[in-house]
Amino acid sequence: MIKLIHPVAGALAIATIGTFWLSTVLSELFASHATVATVKSTIPWGFLLLIPALAATGGTGVILAKGRRAGLIGAKFKRMPFIAGNGILILIPSALFLASKAQAAEFDATFYAVQAIELVAGATNITLLALNMRDGLKMKGWLRRKPAGSPEPELRGQLT
Repeated sequence: MIKLIHPVAGALAIATIGTFWLSTVLSELFASHATVATVKSTIPWGFLLLIPALAATGGTGVILAKGRRAGLIGAKFKRMPFIAGNGILILIPSALFLASKAQAAEFDATFYAVQAIELVAGATNITLLALNMRDGLKMKGWLRRKPAGSPEPELRGQLT
C-alpha cells in the first residue's frame, strides 16, 4: 500500500502546487482584480489537500528508503529540507498574506513584491519536487539511468 501511496501523494502535491502557480500567473496576466482576489483567496483552502499530500509523500518516502541514504535516495533526501523550508517559511505565509491583501483589494507594490517572491519560491519547489519524481521513476526503472560518467549521446544529423 505504501508503494502506491507514495507516488500518488507526490503527484498530487506537484499537481496542487502547479495549479496554485499557474492559476496565479494566468489570473494576473489575463483576468480582473476580482478574479485575482478569488484565486488568491482560494489557494489557502488548497492547503487542506497539499499539506497532507506532502506529509504522506515524505512519510512514505522515509519508510520506503529503509534507512538508506546513498545514490538517488540520498539526492531526494537532500532536497526535502529545502522543499519543506521553502513551503513553511515562504510559501504558506506568502499565500496567507496575499489572500488577505487581495480580499481587501490592496493590489499595491507590497502585494506584487510578495507575489513575485511567492512565484519564484513556488517554481523552485515545483522544480525540486519534479527532480524527486524523476529520481523515483529512475529507481523504479520507469526511466533509464544514465551510467555515471557516460557522455551525452551524440546528436546525429547535425547541420554544420
